[in-house]
Amino acid sequence: MTDAYDAGQLADLDRRIDAWLAELAAEHDHILAIDRTDDGATRWYVRMRGEDKEFTTVWLTLGQRTLRYETYVMPAPEESAAELYEHLLRRNDALVGAHFSIGIEDAVFLRGEMPVVHVSLAELDRALGTLYAQVEKCFQALLRIGFRSRFA
Repeated sequence: MTDAYDAGQLADLDRRIDAWLAELAAEHDHILAIDRTDDGATRWYVRMRGEDKEFTTVWLTLGQRTLRYETYVMPAPEESAAELYEHLLRRNDALVGAHFSIGIEDAVFLRGEMPVVHVSLAELDRALGTLYAQVEKCFQALLRIGFRSRFA
């Protein structure tokens, strides 16, 4: 099990994540907004402009042992649910550091986490890039499966 960070270590990591996110935003013009909340959990959101999906928002949640990252991909499918879920499971096989999952109201999410000891600028960039790229790569195909009659 990964060792838990104490309050001082978490505060230091919190400041570094703020700085790293600001650096990423300065380097990438598709990052539109970065904000944070401290309502019992330290969370950031990173809003990015996409091409296939207009916006992708990634939530980062800092815990004592892990940094979780997740994005909402699409609502629950209206049809062809079994085909959509099989498609997602097959995509999961090729993913590193993230996985598709079913969340609240059966919506589709893409999630991952890393131990706090591995959090760095390079790992933040990789996590954000993985979620952004995967959503861009599969969003239209997922919509065509889960909402097939709307595209007929």
